[in-house]
Amino acid sequence: MEIHEIVIEMKLLERRLTLYEEKYGILSEDFYAALMSGQLAEYDAYDETRADFSRWKGIYETWRRRKEAYQKQLGEREIAKVLRFQPAY
Repeated sequence: MEIHEIVIEMKLLERRLTLYEEKYGILSEDFYAALMSGQLAEYDAYDETRADFSRWKGIYETWRRRKEAYQKQLGEREIAKVLRFQPAY
């Protein structure tokens, strides 16, 4: 996957994460840390939150993998070489 494709996918994932962040009132990073440490186990009893949390977790983990891939590719190349610049002339 090219770096510009990773950026596009990350932005799409961020839009989806924003919906959960607005609904539940916390950032995805904090949600994920709480979920992984077992702090949200009491919400397993509720079908809606269990389903939401499962999707939110999956989207966040995908976003993190894309971010790692982005950083890896960016670290291996010069920014000037990956910049998608098209003169308007």
